[in-house]
Amino acid sequence: MKVRLIRKESIESFVLQNAGSKSSFRIWLQLVKQVDWNEPGDIADTFGSSDLLGKGTKRVVFNIAGNKYRMICKYHFGFKVVHLFIKWIGTHAAYSSLCNKQEQYVVDAYK
Repeated sequence: MKVRLIRKESIESFVLQNAGSKSSFRIWLQLVKQVDWNEPGDIADTFGSSDLLGKGTKRVVFNIAGNKYRMICKYHFGFKVVHLFIKWIGTHAAYSSLCNKQEQYVVDAYK
């Protein structure tokens, strides 16, 4: 199934504040436009460095720019399309801080 990205403006906003991330996010966006996912494992097949989070969260962490940035998304496999909701974008260090507090499962910075 094709992917419908929700809150794409979150990426655009992040890139404006972190100009060095622009080309990496552009590549990520191009890949997402071309994918055909039918199950969560397909996400990991497309983005080998991504991590599917547990605890029934239906969240995935994407490593962007050689792991310099992290993006947490929630996914929902519908009947015809996969909805991918951007929940959080930040540096690797900021993501590590979230993990230390176990907040990667619940963070929703882009409401």
